[in-house]
Amino acid sequence: METWDAIRSRRNVRSYTDHPLARADLERILEAGRRSPSSTNWQPWHFVVVTDRQQLIDLSETWRGAGHVAVSAATVALIGERPSDERRRDSLQYDLGQASAFMMLAAADLGIGSGHAAVGDQAIAQRVLGFPDEYVCCYLLAFGYPDDRPLAPLRSPDRRPFDDVVHWGRW
Repeated sequence: METWDAIRSRRNVRSYTDHPLARADLERILEAGRRSPSSTNWQPWHFVVVTDRQQLIDLSETWRGAGHVAVSAATVALIGERPSDERRRDSLQYDLGQASAFMMLAAADLGIGSGHAAVGDQAIAQRVLGFPDEYVCCYLLAFGYPDDRPLAPLRSPDRRPFDDVVHWGRW
């Protein structure tokens, strides 16, 4: 898929087929995250890939909006060192956001759907994923083949009109 088509095709997918993802496809998605931009090249991320069904079910309990994690083919947990101050927190969130976007676009390029989730219960995340105490799990990215319809460029995305969003020169 061309980059522009991947951008136009990507949508939040929360229902997946039971078809597993190829290891090579998962590695390509993870490589996209690893290559994403990072503030001062900090690269604060660690990615934990989960494909075990019981672990996925347990991870889905970390947030009220993470039910789709339980039925995904794979979920990637984005983990970073617990920020020591507000500047570090903001940089961590920005960098993990970049990594998330790159991984979701790489997945769309492969015809793989994705859906993100926050992590509210760090105790469950840490128990399931085993990360050290000085780290925090910020996001979960669920991946799988869409159960309802394949990814294709959306003709009419549910977005605010272009002219309401874009301002040229000044507001």
